[in-house]
Amino acid sequence: MPIIKILPHAEYCPGGAEISAPAGTSIAEALLDNNIPIEHACDLVCACTTCHVIVREGFNSLSEMQEDEEDMLDRAWGLEPNSRLSCQAILKQQDVVIDIPKYSINHAKENH
Repeated sequence: MPIIKILPHAEYCPGGAEISAPAGTSIAEALLDNNIPIEHACDLVCACTTCHVIVREGFNSLSEMQEDEEDMLDRAWGLEPNSRLSCQAILKQQDVVIDIPKYSINHAKENH
C-alpha cells in the first residue's frame, strides 16, 4: 500500500503524519479515514477547492487530472504547479508527500 506523508499543518496535523491507504483511494478519503480532518465543503465531488493539497513528491504517480479539477484549481488559494484537489487525486502504487496549504477558500467555515 502506498504511504502518504503529510507535512506539518498547524490545524489539521501539527506534527505531520504518515498514513497508508490502498491504491485506488483518493488522498482526501485516506486523510479522513485516518482522522486528519481536511476540509471538504462539497463532500468530495470536485465542486470546491477546500481540499486543495500541494504534492511535494509523487505528483506523477497520481491519477491524471481531469478538466473539471483543473477548472476548480484555478480558484484555489496558494495554487502551485503541483497542486491537486485531494478528493480527485487517486493513489496508485507509489508513495506521495503532501502539504496542506495554510488557508483555503471556504466561505462557510466559521472563524475561530
